[in-house]
Amino acid sequence: MASFVNRRRAIGILAAASGLSLVPFGSAVAVPAHAVDWRGQALGAPAELRIHHHDRAHAQALVEQVAAEVRRLERIFSLYREDSILVSLNRQHSLVAPPEELVDLLAKCRGYWTLSEGAFDPTIQPLWSAYQRHFSVPDADATGPSDRVLREARSKVGFDRVVFSRDRIELAAGMALTLNGVAQGYITDRIVTLLRAGGIGSCLVDMGECRAVGMRPDGNGWQVAIADPDDAGRQLAVLDVVDRAVATTSPSGFHFDSNGRFNHLLDPRTGLPAHRYRSLTVVAVEAADADALSTAFSLMDTASIAAAAKKIGRIDVRIAQVGGPELVMQT
Repeated sequence: MASFVNRRRAIGILAAASGLSLVPFGSAVAVPAHAVDWRGQALGAPAELRIHHHDRAHAQALVEQVAAEVRRLERIFSLYREDSILVSLNRQHSLVAPPEELVDLLAKCRGYWTLSEGAFDPTIQPLWSAYQRHFSVPDADATGPSDRVLREARSKVGFDRVVFSRDRIELAAGMALTLNGVAQGYITDRIVTLLRAGGIGSCLVDMGECRAVGMRPDGNGWQVAIADPDDAGRQLAVLDVVDRAVATTSPSGFHFDSNGRFNHLLDPRTGLPAHRYRSLTVVAVEAADADALSTAFSLMDTASIAAAAKKIGRIDVRIAQVGGPELVMQT
């Protein structure tokens, strides 16, 4: 049986009210009395939250609000909780009176799907399931699922067949949604909104994708590193980020087989995994955009990426090419 590889990293939120310094996680420096910590699980990963505030009670309340909001949104978007709204929708193929966050995110997905000409497609889940079933059995064929299996799975893919409104969501028989390519970014944006409303003027929120708010209290930008997917000890770049979000997608992030031939970047138009780039990073104003576009662009050629980026504006794209130099696009 093939072993599944998932390089999911820990989640962290480091935040401070105006005028306060930040003490990072794991620092040997004593944490001041007005810093409140929380540790637990969020989105299937270890999570840490530290908030610095003039009012300790306010910091404690913010920590509790953030933790509760992550849990609430996870119950809507998660594919890994049997009690989530998304799992229920995939099982029943319809949902009456859906949560407004789910409708809002589907509307965003329609924009990404249109912009990418179908490269970004949340209905990719039947293809994912086909690969997962194939490689979960002992002595699975190393060449992957058969053409027949892939044709059947692809027949259930197509975001244009998803009908949704504030009143109801409908999926065609056999279809299923995954929001794993955008939900982490969307949740990141929601947490940023909550922290800002709570008086936080400086923070770095990492819910799998990073979003920086303001500058660090020392007046410098936040440092966000892009790891080399082929060398854990090397960084491709270190970005100086202020009021921007960063998301990176790489074929090496997850693979179904021990040989790494079949990765998580499944192209809905072909049913096959993509190996076009070593990694692709998008820097955008909002984390949902960075998250979704880093996925979509990983399935597109550079000319199509450049055209889409120009339409959006205010994004940077960094591509670690296979056997070539890094390519940077700025709009």
